[in-house]
Amino acid sequence: MHIAIAGNIGAGKTTLTKLLAKHFKWEAQFEDVVDNPYLDDFYTQMERWSFNLQIYFLNSRFRQILQIRESGKTIIQDRTIYEDAYIFAPNLYAMGLMTNRDFGNYQSLFELMENLVQPPDLLIYLRSSIPNLVSQIHKRGREYENSISIDYLSRLNERYEAWAHTYEKGKFLIIDVDKLNFVDNPEDLGDVIQKIDAELNGLF
Repeated sequence: MHIAIAGNIGAGKTTLTKLLAKHFKWEAQFEDVVDNPYLDDFYTQMERWSFNLQIYFLNSRFRQILQIRESGKTIIQDRTIYEDAYIFAPNLYAMGLMTNRDFGNYQSLFELMENLVQPPDLLIYLRSSIPNLVSQIHKRGREYENSISIDYLSRLNERYEAWAHTYEKGKFLIIDVDKLNFVDNPEDLGDVIQKIDAELNGLF
């Protein structure tokens, strides 16, 4: 089974992935931010590195999905291939940070990949306000994220909301993280686990 967590930068995807993997005894797959050769460059010079970064993520995510299906295990994935294609790449294009030529090439590649992969059995979207995202980003203190603007986060949030309203590829669960503290409050984590159980096992 393939469970995936989607959400803006700082929404808590990695943290929740770890907590759910531990609770359900699932295997976790994380976004490649440590070994990503483009991330630092991207945040200092977005226009120059946006296409390279998006291709890197697309390649990495496609590889992950193939591995998930081949493994035969239940795996929970931190971020999805759909976010790259429907949120991050179009946002960079709309901001004038990716050329027509590069965006067209990117879309063509994604469409090819999408035909070869199955969507997650359950997609969990972590909905968050901008102040909460900013607070979480500052709290984790990744140096390359210091230059992320509120405008950039807001644009991404708008795209996430639009995508969430149109997602029809499978089971979809929205969790409002502004109202939950699943890190420090076991009851809040229990609430999230209960909702996931209901989606996966059809319990009401």
